[in-house]
Parts: sequence; structure tokens; C-alpha cells
Amino acid sequence: MKHMKKNLTALALLAAFLFPLSLGAMEPAATKDSKSGAVVDNTKGLFVVITDSDPMTQMMALVLSTQTVLQGKSVQILLCGPAGDLALQKSREVMMKPQNKSPQMLLGDLMAKGVPVEVCPLYLPNKGKTEADLVKGVSVAKPPVVAQKLRAEGIKLFTF
Repeated sequence: MKHMKKNLTALALLAAFLFPLSLGAMEPAATKDSKSGAVVDNTKGLFVVITDSDPMTQMMALVLSTQTVLQGKSVQILLCGPAGDLALQKSREVMMKPQNKSPQMLLGDLMAKGVPVEVCPLYLPNKGKTEADLVKGVSVAKPPVVAQKLRAEGIKLFTF
């Protein structure tokens, strides 16, 4: 009986490791073109959720989002929790090296490139703020629309 439990446990662990791999194989981010053999990137873009209050973490999320846009892919940004402060007018800015820019500055640059930025719907009422307190161009997310965007083919979720 003891040996059977060990074998079943080992089998369950093996299945747990193999199952996610097979799911990833069903929808690869990159495939080979059947004619040329070249690698084709099937990723259309990123859905970036930033929740962290740390300016360095926020900055890295926005730097990678910027690089994604520069590489021709779409980016959508959702700010929740403490990161929602990035979308407030007159929020505290921390300049980061080596770019000597703040996360708010990079967020503004991304918005100027057409990247949609939203705050989660819980942010404003729980912060005691209104839409009038947001930077121009930032809107309040609608959960059904966010859920649809997250499920879109070729969109990868990126969280900080």
C-alpha cells in the first residue's frame, strides 16, 4: 500500500509538470513558418497590470512596455492599488536613473504613443478621489471589457 501511494504521488507530480507544458504547446508565442523555416512571433501585445508602489518596479514595467511598443506590439495598461497613484494629477514623482525620468513621465510618453491607460474601478472610490483627479487621458476600467481584453488571442498578461 505504501509503495502504491508513493507511485501515485510521483505520477501526480509528473502529470502536474507535464500538463502546463502541453497547454503552452497548444498556443505557442512563436512558431516556425512552414515554408521559410523562420520564427514567427504570434504575440500581438501585452496587457500590463501594475499594482506595486515601488517607483523602480513601476519604472521597469513602463520601460518594458515602451520597448514592446517600439517593437511594433500593442500595450494596454491597468493601474490598481498603490500604482493607481501614477494616474493622479500632481502625484509624487521620483526621478529614476539612468533616464532621469519618473514613472509618470514614461506613462505619459506611452499615452502619447496611443497606449490606453486605465485605473481599476475600485481605486478612485476607495482613495476618496474622482475621475476629475486623474491625468487627462486616463479612464476607469470596466471589468467585462478588461476580461475580454485579457482573453484576446495573442495577448500576454504582464504583472508588476
